Amino acid sequence: MKIQFAPLNIPLERRLQTVAVFQWILSFLLLVLFSLSAQLWIVMFVMLIYKNYWFFYIPYLTWLYFDWKTPELGGRRFDWVRNWTVWKYFRNYFPIHLVKTVDLDPSHNYIFGFHPHGVLVAGAFGNFCTNHSNFKELFPGFTAYLHTFPFWFRCPFFREYFMSCGAVPVSKQSVSHVLSKEEGGNISIIVLGGAEESLVAYPGSFTLYITQRKGFIKMALTHGAYLVPVFSFGENDLFYQIANPEGSWLRTFQQKMSQKLGFTLPLFHARGIFQYSFGLMPYRKPIHTVVGRPIPVQQTPHPTQKQIDQLHQTYMEELRNLFETNKSKYGISEQETLVFK
Repeated sequence: MKIQFAPLNIPLERRLQTVAVFQWILSFLLLVLFSLSAQLWIVMFVMLIYKNYWFFYIPYLTWLYFDWKTPELGGRRFDWVRNWTVWKYFRNYFPIHLVKTVDLDPSHNYIFGFHPHGVLVAGAFGNFCTNHSNFKELFPGFTAYLHTFPFWFRCPFFREYFMSCGAVPVSKQSVSHVLSKEEGGNISIIVLGGAEESLVAYPGSFTLYITQRKGFIKMALTHGAYLVPVFSFGENDLFYQIANPEGSWLRTFQQKMSQKLGFTLPLFHARGIFQYSFGLMPYRKPIHTVVGRPIPVQQTPHPTQKQIDQLHQTYMEELRNLFETNKSKYGISEQETLVFK
């Protein structure tokens, strides 16, 4: 394979963008693995018992005990972290754009259904977990909460970092807490396809795992939260994956991992830092996250299955309309259509 190296005269701005995305990739792939490894807990225990470093670990473990439920109760965001300049370079690397189609009434709470999952959900993070998108200008009076896998909030140290960006777990208690704000103005962003959808996040793929995902519909009805479909054009174009067709040993392994652990990791690849031929850095592909029009929802504390199914069907129709209306603007041919699974 012939390696295509990056030129030496790349502007400083682009180099800083690459560094920003590189640290983001590392924070998920390395910091989480380190935080969760049994070695970390063993080292902590050994240092605590034999090295007499109790003055460091006892305070943190005590803090962790009393703070364990914080992610479920709205988390603990810090604008200082969300304002980091590194996120501006992160956004401009792709670049990431947030597109509004209609105004939203801040007297209501909303659920944004985010599609597709992609490999690492770069569009959702860039738009809703930093203050360097134009979210505040487009949706004044709103606070956005990105709901993601609860696993991340069990990782020592990483949980604090992730919460500071505005991320919270995707759990019934967490979503209920966000949507229970009586005066409105809260948005729960839920990446509905989950780990299963990440396994089909190929460039040019428009397969969404949604037909059996109805928990968010029940939550919307229970709290009277309006539903808004969101489609992030370009999300699947950032990486390639090692071929994992249905029935292959790799897909079977990934699915079993998802069933047992609740998450799985696509074997993705794209470009490197100093060359464009291989590596874990995403391609510089533009992402346009388009926020659709809201679906009004009447609060129903105890919705029936029929009510859930009807609203779910309405949501899928609105999602398809959003895709069809906007696809030609972002370079998708008229022949392409969404595939619901």
